[in-house]
Amino acid sequence: MKILPAQYVKPFVMRGKTDATDAAAITEAMKRPDIRSVPVKTAAQQAATMTLRTRSFFVRQRANAVNALRGFMAEFGLVADRGIANFGKLVAALPDRTDARIPPAARMMLDEILAEIETLTARIQRIEEQIAAHAKEDEEIRRLTAVPGIGTLTASAFQANVPDPGLFKSARHFSAWLGLTPKQNSSGEKSRSGRISRMGNGELRSLLYIGAMGVLSAARRFGTRSAWLRRLMDRRPLRVVAVALANKTARVVWALLVKGGAYHAPAELAGT
Repeated sequence: MKILPAQYVKPFVMRGKTDATDAAAITEAMKRPDIRSVPVKTAAQQAATMTLRTRSFFVRQRANAVNALRGFMAEFGLVADRGIANFGKLVAALPDRTDARIPPAARMMLDEILAEIETLTARIQRIEEQIAAHAKEDEEIRRLTAVPGIGTLTASAFQANVPDPGLFKSARHFSAWLGLTPKQNSSGEKSRSGRISRMGNGELRSLLYIGAMGVLSAARRFGTRSAWLRRLMDRRPLRVVAVALANKTARVVWALLVKGGAYHAPAELAGT
């Protein structure tokens, strides 16, 4: 049994939508050697994917609740900086219940939103504790977290969403699958490279980008011994450098997953 990506089978559908045309398209797509089948996940991998997606779901819900709280408070002249990091300032700007600026009905709604945010935060914390406990017992995740820009959450996401990294021929194919390589627009002798394709798993790509931004933030503050990173930071915008670093990190992750071993910093990154 093989599972084929639906987006690769669709171009082979001739006309209309019938079971016969779908079966013919699937049969034709299976004959193509360049169309890889989707690896079947185990029950444990499905459970890990569910855990990560549930966390992302709660994080989005909390962000919506915080934005709603900020918007309602702004109507009464109570403002604070954006971002979950400034949530404490937002709560501190909320006066006590005896303040006449906020009607009792409005204050009740604000308290309900605050209670929802606290509940979601507790749920997110429990899930993150579960992920961290699993990471301590998993050798593969521990090896991945040694890579700069790869944390427990990112390593767990790679383990759950990439069941068979050996299906990719090279590290570049792996980074292209993540959407971290430029789009190609070639015709005749002209070859143009555009922005990154943003194809593949958006969650993994987002985690790699966030990790790269963290590495760059530390490099700008404390410096870096990587000559490659210094040259790139000197001549390219910050976000472009973050994408390039995320691409490089993805290739390192592929090498660790396929070839095994432990991550060792290059000579230019190693301490004296």
